[in-house]
Amino acid sequence: MNKIYFRLVYNRKKKLNKSGKALIQVEAYRNRKKVYISTGIYVNPKQWDNHHSRIIQHPHSEELNRMLEEFILQLQWEELKSWKRGVYINLSAFKTFNHQNDTEKMTFLLFGRNWVEHSLRKDTTKKNLLTTLDLLNHFRPSIEFEDITYTFLLDFEDFMRQRMYETNTIAKHMRQLRTFVNEAIKRGYIQPDEYPFRKYQIKTTQSKHSFLLPEEIRKLEKLELSSCPKSLMHSLKAFLFCCYTGIRYSDFVLLNESNIVTIKGEKWLIFKTVKTDTSNPQLSSSASFL
Repeated sequence: MNKIYFRLVYNRKKKLNKSGKALIQVEAYRNRKKVYISTGIYVNPKQWDNHHSRIIQHPHSEELNRMLEEFILQLQWEELKSWKRGVYINLSAFKTFNHQNDTEKMTFLLFGRNWVEHSLRKDTTKKNLLTTLDLLNHFRPSIEFEDITYTFLLDFEDFMRQRMYETNTIAKHMRQLRTFVNEAIKRGYIQPDEYPFRKYQIKTTQSKHSFLLPEEIRKLEKLELSSCPKSLMHSLKAFLFCCYTGIRYSDFVLLNESNIVTIKGEKWLIFKTVKTDTSNPQLSSSASFL
């Protein structure tokens, strides 16, 4: 039997949707015949590297590229299974690949990444969810829906403890895993009576927050670092700036000169917070640190 060749194709119809994005498809080619299979992933033209057939300049490019690789691997696996059975597989059979019974081809990790990509959650939330998926991938690279049991949860918790994760960090990942499980139940991949978190209790501890006294901050202000690398001075200024303004580090790293606005002769720091997406104007006596 002649081999089927698979490759990624972007915007085959040369048309963008209302969001300015186009579909990524897989082209299956054999004996001068082709069919195209939808991956369900859309990106805008600037986010596609046609030369290397990869997603670029996308906040989740690494995860999406992994999804595309796994998608092609699944197609190749279908071809390999037909070879082993001695059955000739028609290219047209791949056209319905995405419309077959998803429980037969969809893994838990692939489902998770696909759900995160198409969810309406904030980018920071998506990033946290993808971090949990990456951790699960390190724990067990191949996870089927039926693998998610009470014992699986205990083993995953033990895996994180062996990596010296703190109790609250483990709790964060378990809550995010629970989110994926709940979504899988809603979509019929896991039966409600097989809910693994029914008996599992997510453990937390009271966090201890340390803080600096005003006199300690003043000592940092006067700290002499002229003989040290400039990067240390930049780090110190960044830390003091966050202390003075009370902003999160995730907001600080996105600031630039356009966030400093002069109003009636006074400098104001105006920005939208990453976590809550709300505007946060404040009088910035520390604007000189930027």
